[in-house]
Amino acid sequence: MIIKERKNCTVIRMSAQNNTKNNMKRQCFFWLPKTKNKVGVTKVKPKQISATFQEALRSTLVIGQIFSLLPVNGVCSTNAANVKFKWSSWKCVYLLLSLLGQIFITTMCIHKVLNSNASLNVTTPVIFYTTTCITMVVFFRIAISWPDLVHHIEKVEQLDPNYDMTLKFKCNFTCAVVFILASVEHILSLLSAIAASTACDTEDLTYERFVKYFYPWVFNFLPYSLILGAMTQFVHFQSTFIWNFSDLFVICMSYYLTSRLQNVNNKLLFAQGKYLPEVFWKTIREDYGRAVQLVRRVDDVINGITFISFANNLFFICLQLFNTLEDGVKGNNECNNNINKRSTNIFGGYEAAAYFVFSLIYLISRSVAVSLIASQVNTASNAPAPVLYDVPSPVYCVEVQRFLDQVNGDKVALSGLEFFSVTRGLLLTVAGTIVTYELVMFQFKDTPSGENITSTVPTTMLANKTDVAF
Repeated sequence: MIIKERKNCTVIRMSAQNNTKNNMKRQCFFWLPKTKNKVGVTKVKPKQISATFQEALRSTLVIGQIFSLLPVNGVCSTNAANVKFKWSSWKCVYLLLSLLGQIFITTMCIHKVLNSNASLNVTTPVIFYTTTCITMVVFFRIAISWPDLVHHIEKVEQLDPNYDMTLKFKCNFTCAVVFILASVEHILSLLSAIAASTACDTEDLTYERFVKYFYPWVFNFLPYSLILGAMTQFVHFQSTFIWNFSDLFVICMSYYLTSRLQNVNNKLLFAQGKYLPEVFWKTIREDYGRAVQLVRRVDDVINGITFISFANNLFFICLQLFNTLEDGVKGNNECNNNINKRSTNIFGGYEAAAYFVFSLIYLISRSVAVSLIASQVNTASNAPAPVLYDVPSPVYCVEVQRFLDQVNGDKVALSGLEFFSVTRGLLLTVAGTIVTYELVMFQFKDTPSGENITSTVPTTMLANKTDVAF
């Protein structure tokens, strides 16, 4: 046997015949308080849970797939290897059928425009449904590139984990708020259409009457059937939430990218004004470079949705404001002047006005939120500059200078097909564009006498009451 003494303890190690750890025995002959060795052993800290891309955007992607967008398998998995795109999946079939329905409605809207007097409100449904078709095609392209993007993000997270535990909460909370408000807007639009259709005809209060009034671009040219009415209403419902989901998707992606950049900024703020070696600045610069490359990689995939989101919001804000300033906010009195009839309605005959006010406020608020949240990516990318300027002279090195050149020389931001970059200044530019549009439209607007153009169109200014044949 081999006997060793180590600080009042005798370690008895068995012979070479059985030298495994399970046969090692420690025998102490008297008790003394244990002392730490010279190096010292720190307590093991509990392992932090990293905030991953898959977990943060899980709810957002599931909601998108409910409305036939992003036909990708494995969005609920935490492993990027399970994220795959398959042409033969039921999600792709669902998207294809939905796209055919959108194309059908768009074709009927174009047919109505060609067979009626052209006006701004008549062409609005064409623009709305055409944009929905384009949005679905763009999301389909994103789905094809999505597995590669998720694999790239997972590699970045393995090299530099992100511990922002508020990221998942912000995405889920934004999803809940957006779709609650979108549901309220859609319900108000239905109430407005029901009130308007009953005001025009108090004797025929049926589902057929409602869909004929709400979707004149379909039932002015095709005979009514229950299946066609239900399909048309479902396609319209789907279009409304796809329009809202585009903004939601840009917001949640901006949350994640901002969090990645802010993770680097937190390390810099901790080191501000301290004397740190060159290797530290090299490591931080490489982390920042990976975050910037991730922003560019994501922007290459989603810049089409960003462009559609901003273009849609700009158009419909201009349209709503123009109708408001021109005609004001009115009640449902286009067809029936019976005052007693209004008392039977929920809002006393002002369902259209209630919908219109809520829709306008919600649309402006959502557009401002998209602009400000998406611009935070650019703001976070510029945050390292003040810290780098504050590096003490004795430790100022080449890595700090390279870091500064990278921050000041590159413009890091989401873009709309590279036509514009989403920064804080873009919000003022859009506001100026809206004011210019309104002034030009009021100067050149020439409405023919006797033509009645309504100021409200349900859900997205779609209920054009002009040329409705009953």
